[in-house]
This record gives sequence, C-alpha cells and structure tokens, in this order.
Amino acid sequence: MKKSYRFDELPALVGQVLGTSDWITVDQRRIDLFAEATEDRQWIHVDPQQAAEGPFKTTIAHGFLTLSLLPEFGATAFELTGARIGVNYGLNRVRFTSPVPVDSRLRGHFKLLACDAIEGGVQITCEVTVEREGTPKPVCIAESLGRRFA
Repeated sequence: MKKSYRFDELPALVGQVLGTSDWITVDQRRIDLFAEATEDRQWIHVDPQQAAEGPFKTTIAHGFLTLSLLPEFGATAFELTGARIGVNYGLNRVRFTSPVPVDSRLRGHFKLLACDAIEGGVQITCEVTVEREGTPKPVCIAESLGRRFA
C-alpha cells in the first residue's frame, strides 16, 4: 500500500522504511526492449537458446534494467505531498547482488537515510533494496538521491 508523507515529516523519519513498491514482472519483452534502447544485446540477456546453456540456464535482466525500475518502484511505494515536482539527483552506491532471471517479479523497499533542506525543497537519500519474489537475497541495493520541490 502506497504511503503518503508531508515534507515537514521527513526529518523525523530518517532511518525508517518509507514504503514498499508494487511488484513488477521482468519478462523477455521488457529485457529485449531495454537491450534495444541501450544497444546492450549480450546473449545472456536476449538469446534464450544460448542462455539455456549458460550459467543461469535462462536469460537474465541487465543490471541497469533493474536499476532503471527504481523510479517506478518509488512511485508505487510512497509519495511526498506538497511537492510540485521531483527529480532524480543521482546515486551514491549501487550493487547488483543477485541475477534477475526472465519472468522474475521484483519490488523495492525504500529506507530514508537522509533528508536535507535545499533551496525550494528537500533532497532525500534512500537505500533501495530490490527484492526478487521467492528468494531471500536481494537483487540490487542502491543508495538513491532525489530532490522534491514545493
């Protein structure tokens, strides 16, 4: 369930989980479209026959595909009321800790690490842990920075 917060609540929430996203299925069509958009057509991602003989026995998603889902995960996990616009400000740290086999379902957990006032708004730093359904090990852990302006 999507949670909602006001700007002025955020400093008191540092260290807490802001929310958990909806599940997203990473199917072969999504992987192929990402491969085309980025021109990263390595066989482990786009060739099911060759990938069946590879280390994971199936195609796997690009790490950067998983990372590119963070904005959608965030949009379904929580919202900040009073913000007229939000922008991605970057990443401090990213680790791809486990593969994402085709047809996996993923979701993101957002923990607020910092909330800093900036001109016209706030900068939030979240630890995002991307979970794959049915497995205990996360597939990605990233420290994401966003800016929200009132």
